[in-house]
Amino acid sequence: MKSLLKVIQLYKNESALIKKATNNNREAQQVLFEMHAPKMLSVCRYYIRDLQFAEDVMLNGFFKVFTHLKSFKNEGSFEGWIRRIMIRESISFLRKQKHIEFSVEEVHYENDYDDSINTNIEVADIQKLIDELPEGYKIVFVMYAIEGYKHNEIASMLNITEGTSKSQLFKARKLLQEKIKEINTASYGTK
Repeated sequence: MKSLLKVIQLYKNESALIKKATNNNREAQQVLFEMHAPKMLSVCRYYIRDLQFAEDVMLNGFFKVFTHLKSFKNEGSFEGWIRRIMIRESISFLRKQKHIEFSVEEVHYENDYDDSINTNIEVADIQKLIDELPEGYKIVFVMYAIEGYKHNEIASMLNITEGTSKSQLFKARKLLQEKIKEINTASYGTK
C-alpha cells in the first residue's frame, strides 16, 4: 500500500512577498509579519524586560518595516534588515524611558578569566540573569554576544566610545559569571 505524503510549502517565496508588500498588499504584509514576528519579538525581548513593552516595540518596528520597505534593496537577508530595525527600536525605547546608563570608569581587562561556564541553567533562567544586568551592561552584552556586533558598531549605534563598549561587556560578563557561580554553588554545594 502506498502512503500518500502531503507536501506543505514551508518557505514562501520571500522576494515575491516583499514585492507585493511594497505595493501595500495587506495579505503579503500579514504573511511576512507572521513569518518574522516570533523571532523579532525575542530580539526585542533581549533588550526589554517587560513582554508587553517588547511587543509594543516589535509592532512599532514592523510599522517601520512596512513604511520603509521600498528602501530594502535585497542586499543581504531580509530577516537581518528587520532585525536591525528591531534593535534600533528597542534602543530608542530604552533611551526614551531613560533606562540606559553607561559607567565611564576605567577597567583593566584581565586576559586570564575563563569565558566559558559549565552549568545546567535553563535558557529562561539565563535570560532572567541577563535581564537583571544594569541596562548599559545588558545592551552591550546582547549586541556583542548575541547579535554579533563589533565594538565599533556598538559604539556608533549607542553614541559611546569603543572603550566604553568594551568596558560594559567586560563588566557584564564578569557579573554574569559571578551570578552563575552563585547559582551553581547553591545547587551543588560546591564552588
